[in-house]
Amino acid sequence: MAIQWFPGHMNSARKKAAETMEITDLVIEVVDARCPMASSNPMVEEMRLFRQRPCLKILNKADLADAKTTQEWIEHLNAQANTRAIAMNTKNPSAIGQILPTCRALAPHRSDATKPLRMMIMGVPNVGKSTLMNALLKKRVANVGDEPAVTKTQQRIELSSDMVLTDTPGMLWPKIELETDGLMLAASHAIGVNAYFEDEVAIYLAGILRTRYGKALSARYKIKDLSLLDDVGIIEHVAAQRGYRIKGGGVDFEKAAHTLLQDYRDGALGGVSLESPTTRAQVVAEFAEQKRIKAEQKAERERQRQAFLENNRRSNQHEDEAV
Repeated sequence: MAIQWFPGHMNSARKKAAETMEITDLVIEVVDARCPMASSNPMVEEMRLFRQRPCLKILNKADLADAKTTQEWIEHLNAQANTRAIAMNTKNPSAIGQILPTCRALAPHRSDATKPLRMMIMGVPNVGKSTLMNALLKKRVANVGDEPAVTKTQQRIELSSDMVLTDTPGMLWPKIELETDGLMLAASHAIGVNAYFEDEVAIYLAGILRTRYGKALSARYKIKDLSLLDDVGIIEHVAAQRGYRIKGGGVDFEKAAHTLLQDYRDGALGGVSLESPTTRAQVVAEFAEQKRIKAEQKAERERQRQAFLENNRRSNQHEDEAV
């Protein structure tokens, strides 16, 4: 079952965002460059498409992602209608400088003081929206923290006489359907820690690192032969290598799991991407096939139930006739 996290303030934020979307010309959606689709809120897409608003996708934390995979995502997203994508991290001023000109190009009809360009920043928790806003303004106007859901209310800021920006709280959505999306969001620290078990998320992360980033994983934790370890074994090795022990001498699995997650979040393993356009398409196709099979099985069970009821009805009818 997928990890779920939708606290009450997010429902309020969703309603407020829908209202603000009516008077917004363009959406700036900040996503995590390491998992751009898993961290793209389907509610944001639904709201902006309903209002026919263009979108600038900012793949933030690109310094923590696999550069080759990030470029694949940029090309993939730029191929979509009314969408542009920029990879950046907020420590790179040159990338930040691309944002406002790109916004103007996406909404050229709003370009002066009588018709200011009205933008809204949206994204999942802890993806860097407020940090981005502070960088754009070159001063601190939004609270920043390394925990999900620091921002809980909207903020409206005038960038200039012809540009207005609204910062919104980080929002997830009521039901995360893909199990891997919940795991990627949790690994990337976009979900409150009380909503998941770190060891389960770390095992998932270990699997990706083992299959895609084996050299970096082996170098970080001094693994001599990665082929001898499965996903759980990797975390046990981290515990042994770091000397994490519990009372009685066993390895401290939970502490090792936390270390692996923190090293990924901090970039200590190098550039790591949890999904690519290719792997995303595969996961979505597999999920669609699973839904199709479940729907067919449900329909078959209902057909059998109806047949059983019909047989009972006929049997009862024959007994009544015999009497």
